[in-house]
Amino acid sequence: MADVKKVVLAYSGGLDTSVILKWLQDTYNCEVVTFTADLGQGEEVEPARAKAKAMGVKEIYIDDLREEFVRDFVYPMFRANTVYEGEYLLGTSIARPLIAKRLIEIANETGADAISHGATGKGNDQVRFELGAYALKPGVKVIAPWREWDLLSREKLMDYAEKHQIPIERHGKKKSPYSMDANLLHISYEGGVLEDTWTEHEEDMWKWTVSPEAAPDAPTYIELTYRKGDIVAIDGKDLTPAQVLAELNRIGGENGIGRLDIVENRYVGMKSRGCYETPGGTIMLKAHRAIESITLDREVAHLKDELMPKYASLIYTGYWWSPERLMLQQMIDASQTNVNGVVRLKLYKGNVIVVGRKSDDSLFDANIATFEDDAGAYDQADAAGFIKLNALRMRIAAGKGRKLF
Repeated sequence: MADVKKVVLAYSGGLDTSVILKWLQDTYNCEVVTFTADLGQGEEVEPARAKAKAMGVKEIYIDDLREEFVRDFVYPMFRANTVYEGEYLLGTSIARPLIAKRLIEIANETGADAISHGATGKGNDQVRFELGAYALKPGVKVIAPWREWDLLSREKLMDYAEKHQIPIERHGKKKSPYSMDANLLHISYEGGVLEDTWTEHEEDMWKWTVSPEAAPDAPTYIELTYRKGDIVAIDGKDLTPAQVLAELNRIGGENGIGRLDIVENRYVGMKSRGCYETPGGTIMLKAHRAIESITLDREVAHLKDELMPKYASLIYTGYWWSPERLMLQQMIDASQTNVNGVVRLKLYKGNVIVVGRKSDDSLFDANIATFEDDAGAYDQADAAGFIKLNALRMRIAAGKGRKLF
């Protein structure tokens, strides 16, 4: 990459990306443009501007992407009831395609030759960033320092920062207990004691949620209003997508909702233990399935459930911008036309309990479903022929003496 003159760096202002910034300047002798995204991680992003300026950066992008993140990435994902490997709500995964998109947009705006990120060579994020970048700009050059340099420990990074007078706060030599990633959808924890799969996570690790044991003794009731599969109001108050998720995080966190401790299969081949806090997302998943239960046709609902694991895998492995994900999204979005109405939830000590759902588009007919006299709305005698026809193949096999196994 000797011809690289300008690079757009995904920059947080922390240790890793600050070292990367200096390393890019020295190794590639190139100009660096920094891009810092506010995805609702709960930390001040403006200090990154001063740090970048101190290191000679002339073009600095600090973008508030919270609304775009929830509206165009989180909401579409939740329309599919997306869960990876049965549990993970993909909080880190779904943020990466937006960051990749903005990196490419800035590269186009500034005439940069390449982009760079701080993902390691062991993780999924390198794949997600780069698949997204190549899908949006096929000829872009990607610089991944963790796959090139020999600064493979925190101490080496700190020593490099000190040697090159990079403005980093040094808190002694002790390693940070966890590697964390946060945005409006979740906060994740890896490393430290979590690398022993038998060791229980520490209670003081959690940032957003109280423990279920410490949650209020009285339940909290909320009502979520849906329009075409998306939450548009909480307790009758209209909110933007980002406001919805922020409020559900607050309410869920107060009630001990959304903690998860799992071992997942990374795309690069290894297993990894992670802990996650996704209070708002946990509520959203439960509520969305509830409103779909009365508004979706049976076969449409079942087909969505069959396709969801594939959709989840595409997001987890970085194929958000792939033609197959886009095709699936069109089908999913089409299914949401009549997913309108209100869901009432009871939140209690880590639990999300559906206690009511209503919709003008509901397919639930009490006159048919009732256990009381239905006044002829459903002829129960019809069930006999239905059952015999569905049993026909088994009756034939049994009549010929076929053994079941």
